[in-house]
Amino acid sequence: MNARPKKSFGQHFLHDRRYIDWIVSAMTPRTEDFVVEIGPGEGALTLPLLAAAGKLTAIELDTDLIPGLEARAAAAGELHIIHADVLKVDFSALAHSHGVPRLRIAGNLPYYISSPILFHCVEHAAAIQDMHFMLQKEVVDRMAAAPGSKVYGRLSVMLQLACRVEPLFDVPPEAFRPPPKVDSAVVRLIPLAPHELHDARPEHVHAVVKAAFGQRRKTLANALKQLLDSDAIRRADVDPKARAETLAPEAFVRLAQVYGSL
Repeated sequence: MNARPKKSFGQHFLHDRRYIDWIVSAMTPRTEDFVVEIGPGEGALTLPLLAAAGKLTAIELDTDLIPGLEARAAAAGELHIIHADVLKVDFSALAHSHGVPRLRIAGNLPYYISSPILFHCVEHAAAIQDMHFMLQKEVVDRMAAAPGSKVYGRLSVMLQLACRVEPLFDVPPEAFRPPPKVDSAVVRLIPLAPHELHDARPEHVHAVVKAAFGQRRKTLANALKQLLDSDAIRRADVDPKARAETLAPEAFVRLAQVYGSL
């Protein structure tokens, strides 16, 4: 029997087999992978992932869904369910406790908390091989946006400094039950290798990016005046008259390095 989606959890269950197969094909799970699914729901994606990998760890907050999920998965493979809020799951500790170097994470994320989940995953990027997420299309567009785009912003910069962002395909509302009011998209995130990562302190990068985009129509001289004066901005090889939306992610790293040196 199908579960009744709960608005409080932002549940929209994917049911169109075509898109489920596309996600599994994009991810190509193998038996040696440690696969983690965020928000398995009724198991539409869980079961094919489990069949391919042989084992899977799922993180589910809704207690009512767990018995049905366990019953459906019984013959498909080894399913371990963590009943928890994903924002409280330590992915680094999860990988360490199972003796695996990195996790492969997938999920149809609740749209109302998708950004916090993305930032939480990025905090544990060293323990993650890749991520395949279903998200609101508008969020995926922001994640992959280039400087100069109207949707380029804090999410774009912070994710692109940590991962390669690869939009894969769009998914229409009718692929879900109930249909959401927006289009969706699947995106692949691949954490950058250690040598590709910047060496600025994360809290300095966060502070600069947040301030810069907090008043995105203002020049950097105005938006960053509580952190950096115009001379400091120039020391980062950035024009104080520029706006945040025109800067590449690497420019924010330079600004953060100058900020950290003050």
